[in-house]
Amino acid sequence: MTVSISSIYTPHISHIPLSVPTQFSKLPKSKHSILLCFSSPPDMDAAGATTLYPLHRSKTIHLVRHAQGIHNVEGEKDHSAYMSFDLFDAHLTPLGWQQVDNLHKHVRACGLAKKIDLVITSPLLRTMQTAVGVFGGEAYTDGIDVPPLMVENAGNSSHAAISSLNCPPFVAVELCREHLGVHPCDKRRSISEYRPLFPAIDFSLIENNDDILWTPDIREKNEEVAARGLKFFNWLWTRKEKDIAIVTHSGFLYHTLSAFGNDCHSSIKSEISTHFANCELRSMVIVDRGLIGSNSASATNYPGKIPDGLDLPSDVADEKHPVSK
Repeated sequence: MTVSISSIYTPHISHIPLSVPTQFSKLPKSKHSILLCFSSPPDMDAAGATTLYPLHRSKTIHLVRHAQGIHNVEGEKDHSAYMSFDLFDAHLTPLGWQQVDNLHKHVRACGLAKKIDLVITSPLLRTMQTAVGVFGGEAYTDGIDVPPLMVENAGNSSHAAISSLNCPPFVAVELCREHLGVHPCDKRRSISEYRPLFPAIDFSLIENNDDILWTPDIREKNEEVAARGLKFFNWLWTRKEKDIAIVTHSGFLYHTLSAFGNDCHSSIKSEISTHFANCELRSMVIVDRGLIGSNSASATNYPGKIPDGLDLPSDVADEKHPVSK
């Protein structure tokens, strides 16, 4: 699978830096490893080559790190704050909601909002607030015959309810969560607590009501996060949607994307894997080189020769019938 950069939205704020669980092994496994390589002419250096792939074997993904959460603020002041249960399932700050509003305006102004087929979100409060705020509708009005994406004041937000009217489907997926374990800000609530807060988000892909993946004494290793991220990318090929927004976390994005771009120009490698700012969006293209799941027919290819007729091209004719000297 190849990742390439399409476009980037970076908010004008300071950059805040920052064993795969058994449940994930239940997802379908691929016989094909994920490799970053290019479909380039054989005599060209990959780093300087133009790449070529069939369109129907690709997807466009729009990666978003959540907006500023209370844990970002407290952790910047004192890193030990990340160990505090006061930051359990951290919600967005007022500044975070401003970042969400600005990205919401951007995805509409650039036309991206109309292209999204599916929004995938990590099932934590800060990512779901960001997802519905950026890709959701406007303020929810009683009497509309659709459930809201978010109810009023969900997660201490002091934010109006957000409508799901004319929006793509939203689905919560555990695979794109942040580092698991130790930090309470990365522990989720029960799904039964989330459903009333986010009525239009689909939680059906989450197997357990309670958070059985987070443990208080073992922090997921960086390489385990990366392996989980690659499994998530493989899982995307089980979806029919072509333009997918993914709202997730800094550590998940950094360690997953660092596996890609190693044979690209250094500037492209940097665009792919540099840490995301809060509420930054980067659009990328993924390609299914190993036929992991992109078996649907092309929507635009046309077979030609309808009606059937002779169509021997001159170059093939020359090969079949070389002129004798």
